[in-house]
Amino acid sequence: MSERAAGSIYDLGYRRYEGRRLGRRNAVLSLYVHGLRAAFGLGRRTRSKIFPMGLGVVAALPAIGYLMAAAFIDIDISDVIRAEDYFSSIFFFPPSALMLFVAAVAPELLGRDQRHATLPLYFSRALSREDYALARYASMATALLALTLLPQAILFLGNALVVDSFGGYFQDEWGQIGPIIGSSLLISLFFAAIGMVISAQTGRRAFATIGVIAPFVFLPVISLILVGTVENIVGRLGIFLNPFFVIDGFTYWFFDSAPNFGEGGTLTTADFAGGWYFFFALVVTALGIGLLLRHYGRRSL
Repeated sequence: MSERAAGSIYDLGYRRYEGRRLGRRNAVLSLYVHGLRAAFGLGRRTRSKIFPMGLGVVAALPAIGYLMAAAFIDIDISDVIRAEDYFSSIFFFPPSALMLFVAAVAPELLGRDQRHATLPLYFSRALSREDYALARYASMATALLALTLLPQAILFLGNALVVDSFGGYFQDEWGQIGPIIGSSLLISLFFAAIGMVISAQTGRRAFATIGVIAPFVFLPVISLILVGTVENIVGRLGIFLNPFFVIDGFTYWFFDSAPNFGEGGTLTTADFAGGWYFFFALVVTALGIGLLLRHYGRRSL
């Protein structure tokens, strides 16, 4: 009978962690901050920062352009570009930049963890599946909120600086701050819900990006056809297929104003009160969050 091989035990200096365990709340906060940094490419190579930050600049282009014009020409920017018009269908760059930002960032926030199979590591600790989904969604919505609020802040402060009385402008226009924040917040929540629930379906970034862009490209076409050709309630309801018209509708509702689209505008043709767009955006946002939670609540994930 052979003798058992002798073994040795080496002290490698490993020690138990004796520090403070921060728990679930800090785990969620850390994941949220990590997602927010990842949305803008912070902490990564310069190439990762160019596209998201570039889209932020694109979203602010009309505001920057009008401010530059105001520096040389005696104009009131609020007479040329209203706060409620900024992310409407009138201007191409801001809403398109938001769409592309969602299409670029949402797959990055969710797809990387799926591709590298790190989700089991997250869920084996203090984080629950719902915590993960909500933290990632909050990161996406906050990043979008930065993109929507920044141009509005540039316009508002720029107007205040070019008028004779800085304080007087704030006294006259402070009532716009609430609608600006409210509409920007709902735009961010609405777009984030659409982008995140689509991106969660696949870990392949290219497929997720195309999937996010598709409804913003094809649904508006169907919407315009329905509203323009079907002269009944079905045609009018087609307005809600267009995400851009939805944000138009509830934004004007927030500001209690009307669009400058003329008599033949699509919103005018559909003839729905602004509150319906607000309600529809809330329903879509809630549905998107619910589907996201359901997706990450699956056992097989």
